[in-house]
Amino acid sequence: MPILTRAEYIIGDLCVRYLAPDDRPDAWGLSILPASMRETTVTPREHVDTPAVRGLPAPWNTLRAWEVDSLVHVHVAGEAYSGGYAQGRTLRNSASTQSLAVRDHVRKSRDGRTVLRTTLVAACGLVCVHELIVDEAAGFLEIQTTAENPTDRPLTLEFLSAFSLGGITPFAADDARNRLWTHRFRSAWSAEGRHEARTVEDLLLERSWTGHGVRTERFGQTGSLPVNGWFPVIGLEDRTAGVTWLAQLATPGTWQLEFYRRADQLALGGGGGDRLNGEWLKTLRPGERFSAPPALLTVVAGGIDEACDRLTFAQRRHLRTQPPAEHALPVVFNEWCSSWGRPTHDSIVRLADRLAGTGVTYLVIDDGWAERPGDAFQQNGDWIVNRRAFPDGLRATAAAIRARGLVPGIWFEFEAVNPGSAAWHETAHQLHRDGLPLQAGNRRFWDFRDPWVHEFLATRVLGLLRDSGFGYLKVDCNDSTGPGCDGPESPGENLRQHLAGVQRFFARLRAELPDLVIENCSSGGHRLEPSMMALTAMSSFSDAHETPDIPLIAADLNRLVCAPQKQIWAVLRRDDSHQRLGYSLAATFLGRMCLSGDLAELDAGAAQFVHEGITFYRDVAPIIRDGTFRCVRSAMDNPSNLSPTGQQIVVITAHEQWQCLVVWHRFAGDHAPFDVVLPSGSTWRLARAWGGAADSPEVAAGHLRWTGAAAWSGGGFLLEAVRMTT
Repeated sequence: MPILTRAEYIIGDLCVRYLAPDDRPDAWGLSILPASMRETTVTPREHVDTPAVRGLPAPWNTLRAWEVDSLVHVHVAGEAYSGGYAQGRTLRNSASTQSLAVRDHVRKSRDGRTVLRTTLVAACGLVCVHELIVDEAAGFLEIQTTAENPTDRPLTLEFLSAFSLGGITPFAADDARNRLWTHRFRSAWSAEGRHEARTVEDLLLERSWTGHGVRTERFGQTGSLPVNGWFPVIGLEDRTAGVTWLAQLATPGTWQLEFYRRADQLALGGGGGDRLNGEWLKTLRPGERFSAPPALLTVVAGGIDEACDRLTFAQRRHLRTQPPAEHALPVVFNEWCSSWGRPTHDSIVRLADRLAGTGVTYLVIDDGWAERPGDAFQQNGDWIVNRRAFPDGLRATAAAIRARGLVPGIWFEFEAVNPGSAAWHETAHQLHRDGLPLQAGNRRFWDFRDPWVHEFLATRVLGLLRDSGFGYLKVDCNDSTGPGCDGPESPGENLRQHLAGVQRFFARLRAELPDLVIENCSSGGHRLEPSMMALTAMSSFSDAHETPDIPLIAADLNRLVCAPQKQIWAVLRRDDSHQRLGYSLAATFLGRMCLSGDLAELDAGAAQFVHEGITFYRDVAPIIRDGTFRCVRSAMDNPSNLSPTGQQIVVITAHEQWQCLVVWHRFAGDHAPFDVVLPSGSTWRLARAWGGAADSPEVAAGHLRWTGAAAWSGGGFLLEAVRMTT
């Protein structure tokens, strides 16, 4: 057998295999597959058997068709880069990687989870420790890769993989033509999470005719907004076998992911910044170590939805550390789209009066509460209360909010400073690039490697939150630092250390104010990655406030962000019809309800309609919190999110499967009846309905059908399983 299985573990429903080539039994690679399918894998062919190769003279006519992808990929400066036309495109499979040999492999238990620890040594003396941690019940695994320098000389890394997963697909003996699909998720400001599925052939990832030429598709993000361009998620699906592999990086900064091929089988890999992406190098002095960002991986007998379910489930681990009140998914009102940056004590109290008793929990004061020396938009950085707008200070306003039964919240963008503030001139404590303050638009950035910055913000942020009695904090970050900054190491490594400092400040907020609910916002959805979401109670889904694509973005993000952490805007206007109010509010049923706009000015009928929507949301919140989401859209006439056509239906099935919530939206240009296939295994009845008008909803033969919904309307149906009695 040409490929050796060096170790195999069945953990839950996952099969973890460590493989090696027959001529290098110490050069291990990783394969994971559904345990139920371990007996259906096939032996790969030994040689490339095509007419073009058979016609070559020896030894070229006996080229090996497979290779074992290395468990760890690393490149040490000064060693040879990979051939096969890979130079400048990837740092995988360099001489550093090819020299790695397994020295030790152990299995142990840690905190109830299985840990598989493999130690590899390179020819230069570098040691790489690969820890694979499996959560048996949840069906995902976490990989942590660490490089150590035990030598007596410095070693400089240009690349260290967070993970590498090879052997795809183990269910085909050849190059698996026309059966492999790649999965990625694009992201842009106010257009987050669009799924992209393309064939391997479409991305020019077919094996080269001899297997000599490297095929690679790298993508990533450079800077401090980790979801600016793409989400750090990569997937590969074998549609013939019905198996999908999915991986996600947890990092607040620069990252890269890669589809890679040189032989019959493909590999997925990635990590933080490297020399090709992010100006990153890391010199390890004797005795030093460095860890790549954690990676989450899974494999399912199913498609992309089932794979994404597992990784969003992994996000739920951190919800246990949030304030207990968050369990009920309290409703948020953020006044940003009410005052547009001009809040006052009086306007906030009027809102609190109107919100009292409506079911809203958090009332958040957004940008504009701080002093603006030149009365210009955004002169932040000093965080001194604007006494013209809040003459008695924020403590009085927060107390007034609490007196009306609400939890007061406040907005900060404490990582950046704007012109007009005194902080703008504190350049000694800001990030620099090429010797000058690093500036993006009208923002400079505090250097979170600097203890002075932490203590300054402890006074201005922590002190204000504590002294004024705020229970909710919205943290914004509205631009990227770019690829790197000045400091003692490479620009990319300096930036990584800065962002580690940012996360330490978030952790300090959590430690010193344990009841504080923190919202992770970065111009909406630019920080929707696991390491930031683990530090916060919820995340803004997008900066889409009043646009028609909000239901589309919210549904796209179901694959990437667990619903209890996904805050969705519903901006309500005084002249909105009930139909428009229903369209806006129904989108929030796909995550966390966040209201804004003219709520204090709605007439009695509209206010009552909104109150009923909030009540419906609170009643179905347990389904949203714990349920499984599936989205179906009718064929659209165009791919534009800003002018959608057709209809969208999201079915959320409760964990116990005795309730389900159907959230629907009708867009333009479609008058077809709605027809929902309900979850199998139960007989369903319609229990409640809320939202846009719909004629005669009917449940029959496992379907929910209705007609009559107008364009630009939305709503929700709650269904319950009929329980048989004996």
